[in-house]
Amino acid sequence: MRDWLAGRTLRTRLIAGVFVLLAVSCTIIGFATSITLQGFLFGRLDEQLVQAGSRLDVSRERPDRPGDSDRPSAPGRDPDVQGQTVGTLAVRVSDRSIEQAVVVRDTAGQISLSKVALTPADRSTLLNLTPGQPTTVRLSSLGEYRLRATGGPGGDTQVTGLSLQEIESTVHRLEVTELIVFAVALLLTGLAGAGWVTLSLRPLRRVTMTAKQVTSLPLGSGEVDLRHRVPETDPRTEVGQLGVAFNQMLGHVETALEERETSEVRLRRFVADASHELRTPLAGIRSYAELARRSTEDVPDEVSHALGRVESEAVRMGRLVDDLLLLARLDTGRPLEQEEVDLSRLVIEVTSDARVAGPDHRWSLDLPDEPLVVRGDEHRLHQVVANLLSNARIHTPAGTSVVVRLSADPAGQTGRQAGRRVILSVRDDGPGIPAELQAHVFERFVRADDSRSRVKGSTGLGLAIAQAVVKAHGGSLTLISRGAGTEFRISLPAGNGV
Repeated sequence: MRDWLAGRTLRTRLIAGVFVLLAVSCTIIGFATSITLQGFLFGRLDEQLVQAGSRLDVSRERPDRPGDSDRPSAPGRDPDVQGQTVGTLAVRVSDRSIEQAVVVRDTAGQISLSKVALTPADRSTLLNLTPGQPTTVRLSSLGEYRLRATGGPGGDTQVTGLSLQEIESTVHRLEVTELIVFAVALLLTGLAGAGWVTLSLRPLRRVTMTAKQVTSLPLGSGEVDLRHRVPETDPRTEVGQLGVAFNQMLGHVETALEERETSEVRLRRFVADASHELRTPLAGIRSYAELARRSTEDVPDEVSHALGRVESEAVRMGRLVDDLLLLARLDTGRPLEQEEVDLSRLVIEVTSDARVAGPDHRWSLDLPDEPLVVRGDEHRLHQVVANLLSNARIHTPAGTSVVVRLSADPAGQTGRQAGRRVILSVRDDGPGIPAELQAHVFERFVRADDSRSRVKGSTGLGLAIAQAVVKAHGGSLTLISRGAGTEFRISLPAGNGV
């Protein structure tokens, strides 16, 4: 029962509890009334036993005359059956043997005393009765009987019995009646209880619906319109207090989201403005460094080296500024170029460049027979693939195999044209990405190895830019890294050429 209730709603559990309590209550009431009625009827029957025993004293002491016991007589005129109930049993035991066993019968409207044929088991039961309280026994030829033994003259034992058939029939009728009445009452009360529980839980359902509506909102980023509130209910009730607390919580969340959005807008504006403003002085630094190095006059080696480092760092800082400016533009939702891009040709070009930049790696291409076309910004898609291949080259040792695979999504082959996807994956058999870092690889300024990354010129923005560009194209970028090996998989909507 506990396991069944564990997966059920509060409404179902309350209704089930109401039904169970009603069923238990009806069962207890039924048992109590049946036992009480049965005890009352047995008490009445025991009183009748005493009276019947007194009336049969005379008939037990009269000697039998041939044919008397089988001869019918009119009621009220034969002293042997005077005032006796039909079914009354009279037994006389003398010297551990049954001398007489008769029962009052009604044959065709005529009451008479008839002898009873007793089996050995019945005789043994009757002979073992002791005078005292009445007892209930089953006689083979008569059924259930209530018997009372009393001592008679000459040491004889007189047994008087009354049938329990009427009591059993009365109790059975009561049980059937109770079963019908309780079933109807349980059904009607259960339905009423279910309706009452449903009505009582309606405010709680409104809280649940509001919570579901809030969870469907994109609260992770961007401006959020959090207008959902729980309808006001009586604050004196538990559900009303829950609704008030939930509305206050939503108010705090809305305020926090507004403050976060305001802060993010300011930060994006600052990054965009700073990146834009930094491009001009960086260009000037690079120009003056190049101009100084082109001087015809002799320059000390130390100065020449310093100018070279200035120029190199200016180039590196320029790339960082360009990346920040690109992320700022993508964050503001600026649209990208929309044109047909032959992704097969683009992958071949980027992989060729990567092979030249990393000759100590093994580069492989797996392309379909037909070109795959997507719609988007070719320059930005080129940047995405280049970032992925650059990561595979920088963060894996020499001799690592890198496989670039391009394919159409099999799940979308039979669908509509708008539902088809193109899958581009870059997989290497290097050491893989640590599990604790995988959840943060697409965040900005995250590096797998800070010292190595800085030496090799990584800004920690490559994967963040790749994800932002892919998302702007309506696609997704996922990471798969379990133990050895790493795979980045890009899914993009297919263009009309696929």
